[in-house]
Amino acid sequence: MLLAGVLSVGLGNVSVAQESPKEEDFFKIMRVPSPEGTLLEVGGLTVLPNGSLGISTRRGDVFVVENPTSAKPHFIKFASGLHEVLGLAYKDGALYCAQRGELTKLVDTNNDGKADLYETIYAWPISGNYHEYSFGPKIAPDGSFFVTTNIGFTEPWWEGRSMVPWRGWTLHITEDGKMEPWAAGMRSPAGLGMINGEMFYTENQGDWVGSGGLWHLKKGAFAGHPAGLKWSGQPNSPVKINQSQVYAIVDPRDKKNEKGEYVKPENIQNEPVVTLHDVQKKLPGLQLPAVWLPHGILGISNTEILEIPVGHFGPFEGQYLVGDQGQSKIMRVVLEKVNGEYQGVAFDFRSGFQSGVLRMAWAHDKSLFVGETARGWGAAGEASEGLQRLVWNKRVPFEMTTVKAMPDGFEVAFTTPIDKKSAEDLASYAVESFSYKYHPVYGSPIVNKKKLPVKGVKVSEDGMNLRLVVGDLREGYIHHLQLEGVRAKENAYTLVHPDAYYTLNHIPAGTKLSLNETSTRNSAAAPKPKVAKAKAPAAKAKATGTVPAKASAPKAKPAANVVFTFNDVKPLLTKNTCLACHNTDKKLVGPSFRDVAKRKYTNQQIVELIHNPKPENWPGFTPMPPMPQVTKSEALKIAAWINTLK
Repeated sequence: MLLAGVLSVGLGNVSVAQESPKEEDFFKIMRVPSPEGTLLEVGGLTVLPNGSLGISTRRGDVFVVENPTSAKPHFIKFASGLHEVLGLAYKDGALYCAQRGELTKLVDTNNDGKADLYETIYAWPISGNYHEYSFGPKIAPDGSFFVTTNIGFTEPWWEGRSMVPWRGWTLHITEDGKMEPWAAGMRSPAGLGMINGEMFYTENQGDWVGSGGLWHLKKGAFAGHPAGLKWSGQPNSPVKINQSQVYAIVDPRDKKNEKGEYVKPENIQNEPVVTLHDVQKKLPGLQLPAVWLPHGILGISNTEILEIPVGHFGPFEGQYLVGDQGQSKIMRVVLEKVNGEYQGVAFDFRSGFQSGVLRMAWAHDKSLFVGETARGWGAAGEASEGLQRLVWNKRVPFEMTTVKAMPDGFEVAFTTPIDKKSAEDLASYAVESFSYKYHPVYGSPIVNKKKLPVKGVKVSEDGMNLRLVVGDLREGYIHHLQLEGVRAKENAYTLVHPDAYYTLNHIPAGTKLSLNETSTRNSAAAPKPKVAKAKAPAAKAKATGTVPAKASAPKAKPAANVVFTFNDVKPLLTKNTCLACHNTDKKLVGPSFRDVAKRKYTNQQIVELIHNPKPENWPGFTPMPPMPQVTKSEALKIAAWINTLK
């Protein structure tokens, strides 16, 4: 990792090191005051034509907030008594919300500021399982609605099941109450969005879902989780894949032991790796993510998808924001079509919200409302709920605007011109590709990671984009581009976010660059200066007539006696995404490191739990995915540090 760029500014005889700006220097998080005692565990947000803000909460209330961007917004309780409202939309003078088991229309017929008509548009089955959340609606261009439904968890607790029809599905509902099943394969589809008039959704990591991502939901698509395929044989199902076809490719591992108890599937390190891309070759109806959002890096519980309108957030207009509940942050996504299918790139955008980001909506002043909840799942922010605003200060950050796939690599565009010298140095770049397992285990380690050769770079004349020639591109893989050495032309700043994650489902056709057109200079590969060889001890003794004392190698301090500090292991915790879910002293998505230390595990036991977690040891927390990619030596250092916290 290169150090952040600095700019030395001469002030008389004083030289000041100016650090590269961070995301908070461009996008400010502001609080929206709410009445004392109001719990805003936000499940839905929508902005009304007059600029008022509609808010639904998981506790079943709906508020309308007048003057929501002012210092004293006015809250009005519009409706109450609803069942965990996890979405809200406005259409033709009415609010629409998805409760646990129905799409409901809320109307204020007497204009007193409160809903007096609660109309069921369509009701779908529920079994009563705690995990049967429903999300939406999103309104299609023709005025119809989309909602998504969660699967449930019963016995065994780790296996998601669709216990009643259309759980784990996307449903398309018309204003007059007609429903057509639209797509299957959802697990926990909290994020819905309309992109170019088409339905998209984000998924959360879990069983059969190696990492979160953004899916394009064509009618009849299967997104990957097999539970909902229980209903694919229904007469009105557009999905033609069934569970047995999936299980013929990947073993569901629903085995029982000699006592008749189900055996929880664990990650198997040495088994043949099967990815979603592999399965799609055999089941063309399987829809791959348009963009993977690598777990622990670009969130852990992905939520709302929202387009950035023209005139909003400067150079990023027309792109998409995706929230994350667990890491309390927002990512940025850019899509393109290759071979008729969506794919694209994802970047970090803004972290630091007070609670888990679940919903977003644009205010009339072009700021972004952010609705938040921890809901017992845990979130990186300090609070359990909240409503905040994200405001751009009109300064343009030095960022990658987008990354596009090329037949021989990638084209990268920037918000401001880049320094040509740093950009033409291959040492400024690193590229690797990786994927995830498709299996019944909760989550997946990163698999098939491979470092890719960066062969050449061509910088445009205006410094606003470059072509990067990369070898060994792999279809169906996430390609991680690191541009840590690229500097801004004007002030030598580093990129605010130097990492891009491109999901390369298809390599486009087109003209490849000749390496003769590119810079192949690599400062990291410069030959080392020659150093004169010292005479061997025996030759020196012969020349001087003396016998040197036998050198003794310094003895290594036993690892058991080494006491690690947080600063010693912080690079390892960051590298392995541990800090995405854990904090030294407080509960986040997972338990604090200090609470882990209280369990008095040995170092070796902690290593084993990193590689194959036991979520049953920590009820009430989001299950941790297997992480065998953490090397044993690094895991032992982390474990040794954790055990200093006892």
